[in-house]
Amino acid sequence: MFRLTRWPALLAWTSCVFAAMPGAGAAPAADHPLVGRYEGATLLDHHASDYDEVSLIDGPIAGSSRGAGAPGWLALEGRSDLYYYALPAGRSTLEVLRNYEAALGQRGFEVLFTCATSNGSCYQARPNRAADTMPYDFALAFDAAPELPRLNGDFIRNYFRTNARYLLARLARAEAATYASVVLAEAGDRGNFAFVRIVETKAMSTGKIVVVGARQMHDALANDGRISLYGIRFDFDRDAIRPESAPTLDEIARLLEDDPALRLSVVGHTDSQGGAAYNLALSGRRAAAVVAELARRGIDRARLSPRGAGMGEPVASNDSEDGRAKNRRVELVRRP
Repeated sequence: MFRLTRWPALLAWTSCVFAAMPGAGAAPAADHPLVGRYEGATLLDHHASDYDEVSLIDGPIAGSSRGAGAPGWLALEGRSDLYYYALPAGRSTLEVLRNYEAALGQRGFEVLFTCATSNGSCYQARPNRAADTMPYDFALAFDAAPELPRLNGDFIRNYFRTNARYLLARLARAEAATYASVVLAEAGDRGNFAFVRIVETKAMSTGKIVVVGARQMHDALANDGRISLYGIRFDFDRDAIRPESAPTLDEIARLLEDDPALRLSVVGHTDSQGGAAYNLALSGRRAAAVVAELARRGIDRARLSPRGAGMGEPVASNDSEDGRAKNRRVELVRRP
């Protein structure tokens, strides 16, 4: 490997240092074909979702604030791939950042934002206060609830000890834009790490919402005392019910209108991504939101009892996206 210390030389030798890029050698199958990895880095983990909502930093953030509507955040929807890499010893995060910049540029990406916590450029200026240079503030935002999948059992935010660097780039294509974010963490005696996320914006596959009718709900409650529903959808990390949930809510209301003696517990469930306490609170708010929607449809609130179960009552393994999707549900349970 070439040891690059001067930026003018970097572009000339990018293909040598960033060997995983397409056209610069055989890319390991596990790496993203548009981004690759820094030469000598070790892939520690990979998480993928075919369609999800992802927030990426696109400008100076305000402290540890995060997500859509917060300063410095860009909300996207599409396929998401998240890679965790351990960087080789002896390579500074600045050198790694510059190589990512150059390599992505060669692939047609436009750099939208770059920053370092050491000089405060990752944060918005605070009136009459010193610049924020805390890497942990950046890490809290990057790994805010719901937390990113943990690495070796530890929160990602605990891998930021000395400095953090960040890069966001976009590749504009006719079919959709692709965004690549690179977060570099200096973790002291743990070494340095790269957390790379690629979001390929695309149209969502439609026709996936299965509307369970009032008769099916009635039969399941009569036979099993409960039924899991997947037609009630919420905004990412919020308790706001999405408009496409209306048909399922209408059927629940019809069920209750047809059986005036029926009383139900409305139970919210999440997958295992994020902290247990956070998910418990979120699922409770979502259950309450469903009760409120049914009340707006004329159902007496006294017949409904909201409860949050969080991630404590899974019906499938949380080790796959299919399993996590089954665990994210609203459940109706017959009450005496």
